[in-house]
Amino acid sequence: MSGPGVPHIPVLLNEVVDALAPAPGERHVDATFGAGGYTRAILATGAAVIAFDRDPDAIANGRALEAEADLTLVPATFSTMIAELEALDAVPVDGVTMDIGVSSMQLDQAERGFSFQSDGPLDMRMSQDGMSAADFLNDADEEVIADVLYQYGEEPKSRRIARAVVAARPLTTTAQFANVVRKALGHRPHDKKDPATRAFQAVRIHVNGELDELERGLEAAERVLKPGGRLAIVTFHSLEDRIVKRFLRDRSGATPGGSRHMPVSAPTRAPTFELTARAIRAGEAELAANPRARSATLRTARRTGAAPWGMEA
Repeated sequence: MSGPGVPHIPVLLNEVVDALAPAPGERHVDATFGAGGYTRAILATGAAVIAFDRDPDAIANGRALEAEADLTLVPATFSTMIAELEALDAVPVDGVTMDIGVSSMQLDQAERGFSFQSDGPLDMRMSQDGMSAADFLNDADEEVIADVLYQYGEEPKSRRIARAVVAARPLTTTAQFANVVRKALGHRPHDKKDPATRAFQAVRIHVNGELDELERGLEAAERVLKPGGRLAIVTFHSLEDRIVKRFLRDRSGATPGGSRHMPVSAPTRAPTFELTARAIRAGEAELAANPRARSATLRTARRTGAAPWGMEA
């Protein structure tokens, strides 16, 4: 993870650009602009970029680049990609890339409340509006909190943590929430992994609706990519990767093999994507330079000429 004062390094940058193969005159979508690492690399090839980000800080920080490059910044979630691109008369596009989850910039700013490494307000909102993490943890029923921790954090002791959260209300800072989780789970200072990690991930995903956003974004990419268009998606944990893997498996017709108990059924829809590589992970050189890359997985595909699912004639 990059820290304050350390440049934010795009994960699997070379591999993403290779998969997108941008060229002069093409138009690409960076669905998660962040610090603009992927966008800059795509622009350097001579392609134009339309970049999305729900975080007002990311958009504000990118305005200088927008003024000097063939870049259009869209302050919106990438699930709105279809409507936003149509409004710009920019459909279809040649490539779409997504870097899913929280950005290093957001994690590094204590005032955004994404991390327990530094104390800050219990916020976690990517868009800086709507329900905050504090709102959720202080107002939700114990059972709902437990379900969120289990579903989005894969936390086996979610009910114990939820009871402790309710007993400790009100919670207003990241340190308070982290300490409640640690106490509930019997954390020891020498433990290799902080037990608050899963709980913070779960609450962040819930507050920002990240998995629903990812599913809608994948469907939007299917709609806006032209035949031959390229898709590159970087995920950082199993919940995200599972959604991407399932989407690409289904849309490419790469369904699991059957058995004598459940024979393979003939596909009823034409594949809208073809897989272009196996899952790609960072090499040793990148891991040495950027530890955040350790959990990253890149999946890539190319759009076929088939109609998007749900829009068949």
